[in-house]
Amino acid sequence: SELVLSQIADDFPELYHTLRHVYFPTTAIVSLLYVMEDGASAEIAVVGNEGLVGVSLFMGGGSTPSRAVVQSAGRGFRLAAAVMKAEFDRAGPVLHLLLRYTQALITQMLQTAVCNRHHSLDQQLCRWLLLSLDRLEGSELVMTQELIANMLGVRREGVTEGALKLQGAKLIRYSRGRITVLDRPGLEKRTCECYAVVKKEYDRLLPTTPAA
Repeated sequence: SELVLSQIADDFPELYHTLRHVYFPTTAIVSLLYVMEDGASAEIAVVGNEGLVGVSLFMGGGSTPSRAVVQSAGRGFRLAAAVMKAEFDRAGPVLHLLLRYTQALITQMLQTAVCNRHHSLDQQLCRWLLLSLDRLEGSELVMTQELIANMLGVRREGVTEGALKLQGAKLIRYSRGRITVLDRPGLEKRTCECYAVVKKEYDRLLPTTPAA
């Protein structure tokens, strides 16, 4: 494996060609996006130190029409696709772990689609902040309004309004390009059911402590 450093808004262009590597974020967070022909985009899932970017490699597709963009700068490792595929084909513990991760990722994608259709921007923003926070060591996110808007598929003004509401409720401290979570339990109460559904499935399928 090879250590890689990722900056905010870095892209992974090889995802929609033949994959040569898979990526394992350790301190970085990567957003999986779908981009429309007119340039509009929306996040379908977020990947951090619990997962990897490039599941299409071992699912048989070899590439994907989705786009992967770094939403929080940090480190990660990349592994040659051939090495990863060979390990998967051995049908050992790695295969079962990757399949469980893929199931958790699909749950997140499906719940995101439901959330984007049925819940308010305020609830979506809380869900997004909590999912991001789960993948960070601290309580501060460094990213622009424009990037958040692209992730949620909304106008930048909507993100500004939503963030100011959360700040007014003393849940976050918001300044240009920086969000600090002050009251996580408060965010969890304010968000919709979608965050808990996704977190429960990740905790069930990918427990931090292996079962005895």
